[in-house]
Order: sequence, then C-alpha cells, then structure tokens
Amino acid sequence: MFSSRETGGDLWSLLEQHGHPLTRQTPVHQADLFASPNTLEVHGTTVIAVKYDEGVLAVGDRRATANFSVMYDKADKVLSVDDYTLLAISGSFARAMEVVRYLRTSFKLFERTYLQPMSLEGKLAELTKVVRAGIPEALQGIGGFIPILVTFDLEANEGRIFFYDGMGARFESTEFGAAGSGSMQIRGIFDYIVKTKKPFHQMSRDEALQEALLLLDIAADLDAATGGWSKILPLARTITAKGIEDVSEADLRTVVNRIEQGRG
Repeated sequence: MFSSRETGGDLWSLLEQHGHPLTRQTPVHQADLFASPNTLEVHGTTVIAVKYDEGVLAVGDRRATANFSVMYDKADKVLSVDDYTLLAISGSFARAMEVVRYLRTSFKLFERTYLQPMSLEGKLAELTKVVRAGIPEALQGIGGFIPILVTFDLEANEGRIFFYDGMGARFESTEFGAAGSGSMQIRGIFDYIVKTKKPFHQMSRDEALQEALLLLDIAADLDAATGGWSKILPLARTITAKGIEDVSEADLRTVVNRIEQGRG
C-alpha cells in the first residue's frame, strides 16, 4: 500500500516513485483504452429485487461492461452469501467479488466461533463496513459498487430487502429494490405496478417474476449498459423459508415468451 509519507505531495510523483506506467510524461489517448480493454474496470448492471407471497425474488441481467465495450454476457450478479442471504451487485465487478468472498468468510467464521449464525443486524453491519471501506477508491472513479442485500428473516418469517448508497447508508424496502445504471430509468414503474395492480408481496412467484423481467427489459431499452434477454436470459434466484433456489431457464423462457406474446 502506498503511504502519503513516501511522496513529495502529488499523484504523479507517487506514480513515478513506484514505477507506474502512467506518469505525467505519458500521453493517454482514448484509442489506447479501447485497444487495451483489460486495463479497464468491468462493471455490471442492472439488478432488481421484489418481494412475493413466499419470499423475495432477485433478478439481474448478464451484461458486464467496460467503458463503452461489452466485456462479458454471462455475468452472475445475484450471488449467495450463505443459506439465507443473497447479494445482488451493480458497479465494479472485481470489488463485488472481493466483498462476496469476504462476507462468506466472515459469516462462516462467526458461526464456527460462536456456534450460531450471525444475526441479520450483524450481516447488515458487515456489508456497511465493506461499502464504506471502498469510498476512497470510489471517489477516484474506481471500485465503486452498490449492493442489494436480500434475505429471509426466519424469526419474522418474511423476506426482506435492504439497499445501500455509495457512502454505506442502509435502507430497507417494503416491496422492491433496484441498483445499477438502468435502475433510475425504471424507478417510477415499481410504484405504478404497486398502485395499479397490487403490492409485490401479494403476488405469486410467477407474477413477480413477470413484472421483474418486464422491468429489466425496459431498463435494457433505456440503458446501454443493461443487457436484454434476446441473447442471454437474465439470472433469477428466490429466497424463502426453504432457502435459496435458482429459477430455471425453462421458467424464465416461459415468462419471456408470455411477455413477448402480450406485446403482439
């Protein structure tokens, strides 16, 4: 780790002292960035979480981008942390993977040390800690990521959705949550669904899945960084009192076909 004591004061001096290829004498051209995509940070968007009558459904598109390039079309943005916790990620993919590995280790270590699972409040506090730890990098334009934590609260017997801002502030949603560059474009549609149809927590899994996939499709239409389903189906996972389950590709395809037929 670089120490501020090692430098004469500015960033360029720090880079030069440590032999970094980017110095004040090094011209940077946009064409060079596209010619070397591996030097770009890979980002993932968009993720959605909605409640339904048995728990919570989390859905994410599969696209990962770097600058204006599509780097990968099979990214997993809905990741299990333990048997009753999912993390839906947007933003820096590398940072998100680091956070998921840390949380898995932290939760398991707590359970083995104290012979009981970490409390929900403890899990939320751990995620707050790692989001805040990434603030310095995020302020430099790298490493920023926004998570949605989805869990099933066995004591309350209900699914719960928590989302964060870039500074680590935590909020709980009563019905839905979304993160990523496509989330702002669809923010008001969630409320429209709740007010004109019914609350998500009263929907069946298939009803909630259809609404979530439709929202993701709208986000893909309005946001270039969000992938649609024409090439690769989105990823969807549920979490209930029984634990975490994947929504099968067959079920996803059935709902997608239903949406497309409805448009005809």
